[in-house]
Amino acid sequence: MATDERIQVYEHKMTKTLEGLTKELVTIRAGRANPHILDKLTVDYYGTPTPLQQVANITVPEARMIQIQPWEASLIKEISKAILSSDLNLNPNSDGKIIRLVLPELTEERRKELVKDVKKKGEAAKVAVRNVRRDANDAFKKLAKQDVSEDEIKELEEQIQKITDKFVKEIEKAVEEKSKEILTV
Repeated sequence: MATDERIQVYEHKMTKTLEGLTKELVTIRAGRANPHILDKLTVDYYGTPTPLQQVANITVPEARMIQIQPWEASLIKEISKAILSSDLNLNPNSDGKIIRLVLPELTEERRKELVKDVKKKGEAAKVAVRNVRRDANDAFKKLAKQDVSEDEIKELEEQIQKITDKFVKEIEKAVEEKSKEILTV
């Protein structure tokens, strides 16, 4: 039973790495409107930086448009300012009550850049998972000093390798799906 606990700690760290990558990939804009591209935006709400989702209703009325309806009309300028100062490269259109973000068609060159970025993030996640494996193996080697048999240590290392392989495959799958989504016109 102790073996499971020793492995679970590292498996949990790998799970966190995969979740982080997944959250990051959701914020990358593919061809169609996705309200999650606004997840990183914060708005100055009475002097407090507040996530956009907490001060406005965000909808996708059309495939290439995001609509932001603030709960207070006074926030229109703040939200527009936050969008303009972000790295989204979007121009907010406002009628005084609602902000509309029209997403331009991605160029082939921009799509390829985004795919490169996705692959870079995937590689970073794989490196993080492998670092967890290395930490686990180092910890297992230290167990030899605590009267744990070499066979048991070998078994732990094999288990952590299988878990590492599983997470690397999941990361590759997530990167592949996102790349495909970006390249689909």
